[in-house]
Amino acid sequence: MNTKPAESVSRESAAERLPPRERILSVARDLFYERGVRSVGVDEIAEAAGTNKMTLYRHFASKDLLVAECLRQFGRRADADWDRLAAAHAGDPRGELTAWLAAMTDHIVAGGGRGCALANAAVELAEKEHPARRVVEEVKRAQRDRLVRLCRAAVLEEPEFLADELFLLLEGARVSAQSVGRDGPAARLVRMGEAIIASHTPERLK
Repeated sequence: MNTKPAESVSRESAAERLPPRERILSVARDLFYERGVRSVGVDEIAEAAGTNKMTLYRHFASKDLLVAECLRQFGRRADADWDRLAAAHAGDPRGELTAWLAAMTDHIVAGGGRGCALANAAVELAEKEHPARRVVEEVKRAQRDRLVRLCRAAVLEEPEFLADELFLLLEGARVSAQSVGRDGPAARLVRMGEAIIASHTPERLK
């Protein structure tokens, strides 16, 4: 009799079709996100990936480097989401900004999960020199810079300040969804974001 949870069986079945390095990353990424970085050991990862510690360490010299690579993958996924929005709203930066707010709300409120994987890891990993912390900082800075460029392209006033307001609004919504529920303040992310954007819109564009 199979006593493993259905989601674990499904994850392992999918991972079996990948090369060892990708299997390890796929399993580790899910486990780190679901349970946290500190609570998941390399033995569990190797077993879930259908391999062994020797193979894991052949691809990743340490657990810290495995965590860092998993977070880079989360960052690449976010970049891909940005690229899809940009393609869908080519030539319409204001529309892209509004669509970004809606997409973030859908991800937070309807998507479930445990919030932002990078922010969660940053809370767990207090050591400033941890390789994963550097990844978190690089990805978050890049996301903020992309938001600045979008606000500037939309001809909004004080684009850097606006980008910071929206960035902090999103980060706060992610935490709020975890602490007080998705039907709390996080559910009003779009309305609050649009109000902030309106406050930066030049009179001639209103």
